[in-house]
Amino acid sequence: MKLQAETKTKSQPVTKTGADILIESLVEQQVDTIFGYPGGAVLPIYDALYRSDAEFQHILTRHEQGAIHAAEGYARVRRKAGVVLATSGPGATNLVTGIADAMMDSLPLVVLTGQVATTVTGTDAFQEADIMGITTPITKHNYQIQSAYEIPKIIKEAFHIASTGRPGPVVVDIPKDISANPCFETDQSPFHLPGYQPTFNPNPLQIKKLSEAVKQAKKPLILTGAGVLHGAGSETLLEIVEEFKIPVTSTLLGLGAFPGDHELFLGMAGMHGTYTSNMAITDCDLLINVGARFDDRLTGNLEHFAKNAVVAHIDIDPAEIGKNVHTHIPIVSDAGAALKEWKRQMKEGPQDHSAWLEELHYNKQAYPLWFNSPKEEMVAQWAIKTIHDVTKGDPIVTTDVGQHQMWAAQYFQFRKPDRWVTSGGLGTMGFGFPAAIGCQLAKPEERVIALVGDGGFQMTLQELSVLQERNLPVKIVILNNQALGMVRQWQEEFYEERYSESLVACQPDFVKLAEAYSIKGVKIESKADFENQIGELMSSDEPVLVDARVIQQENVFPMVPPGRGINDMVGVKPK
Repeated sequence: MKLQAETKTKSQPVTKTGADILIESLVEQQVDTIFGYPGGAVLPIYDALYRSDAEFQHILTRHEQGAIHAAEGYARVRRKAGVVLATSGPGATNLVTGIADAMMDSLPLVVLTGQVATTVTGTDAFQEADIMGITTPITKHNYQIQSAYEIPKIIKEAFHIASTGRPGPVVVDIPKDISANPCFETDQSPFHLPGYQPTFNPNPLQIKKLSEAVKQAKKPLILTGAGVLHGAGSETLLEIVEEFKIPVTSTLLGLGAFPGDHELFLGMAGMHGTYTSNMAITDCDLLINVGARFDDRLTGNLEHFAKNAVVAHIDIDPAEIGKNVHTHIPIVSDAGAALKEWKRQMKEGPQDHSAWLEELHYNKQAYPLWFNSPKEEMVAQWAIKTIHDVTKGDPIVTTDVGQHQMWAAQYFQFRKPDRWVTSGGLGTMGFGFPAAIGCQLAKPEERVIALVGDGGFQMTLQELSVLQERNLPVKIVILNNQALGMVRQWQEEFYEERYSESLVACQPDFVKLAEAYSIKGVKIESKADFENQIGELMSSDEPVLVDARVIQQENVFPMVPPGRGINDMVGVKPK
């Protein structure tokens, strides 16, 4: 954005508006990308953006939901706050799903919303919505600017709060008259937040208790969550595991924190976790949770969860410790810092857990993941595994929510951190494709693949315009079963095959849709064609959309039915 300056005499002072101060504050926070959509209440901000010398780019998405999911993808792989800008009223309310999603999955966002002028606030003015009231339960914090004077300080606070402690979204609501009016003085004092002092480093005595518990354990198990990724603890975790031979399982969002192809990795745990992982949690005598919430999709029925285990829980959010699962060794800390201290302290591992490792190795061999494999027709699991193999498991992968998400978690082995981007806690359809755009902008040198379902893709497909406009080489693979797959599976399993509104016979021609946006589109209906084409399509330097037709009646297994413990799985098949 280059300044289109008015001609001024040397003695004439430069008059800045609140919007100008806002842009300067974003530059100070080293913002390089804004995802947004203009509207009346943010026109002063967009005008300031147009006139600014700032080097950051603005990404015009075609819907505010696309903007915020793209910002989530950006934040996830850059480990830096994503920035979103939207107008008042419907612009702000269209962000609510993404804000809630970021809150559940601990993603740092600074969300800037326009608001009607202070002179008409509270009068039900055109495009007025109480975004402060709406977002209070789903943000880490929110602000409404009362004067331009406080903009620099509030923006500093917003980025600090969003990015430290347990990350999360912060909303800054900006009335139009405050952004439009001249501003002659601003608050440049350092901020001080006495009520916000997150604990970063662990208590060494608690780490000592953990080390002692490991030495006494005969069946230890590490559970990794996204906190390991947020805390950049993957390398330290790997060193601990390899030195002391402690097996590892993962939550959905923790995938990639530990190499997915490592001999001590048991796979994902939870509702659609592997038999080995779920039985390991059930039978272990020491469960070490590093940076994960004990949410219901992981634990199943709490009465049966790790009932034989001493539970150690490392989490930067003290509210999570003991919330769902009784914790014997609580450690409030950044996961990366705790792992470093644990590695420093622990001089010896379990005394003898060879029988435990043998048991887990047997389970991995005897009860592997499995899927049907017709000769000619495709199943989604096979397609995902094939993409993994031809890309050597290297790309950043984003997903929507549903069957394809679980199959990607099961069959795409993530060997490195920050390669897996999905909606966990909120389970947001429409997330995957715009998140891939954010990932590609955050890491332009990386290959990014959006694995999406035909249902979720149609919720945010208008963001194809962003690929077209910026020629982003995102690869979209629609695993098209012409159904809302997970809904259909539950109706099959628990509603006597009454497929109420879950089978979708009427769809657009996705190839023609891609071509309408000047993007290459390919429809593939057989295994042979998929094998012959997918390698070249995934290595293209251009955006590509693949409509991969997969069998509709395939289900995600293993599965823990609702109300049961994670040891009580259906769909487990001995090898």
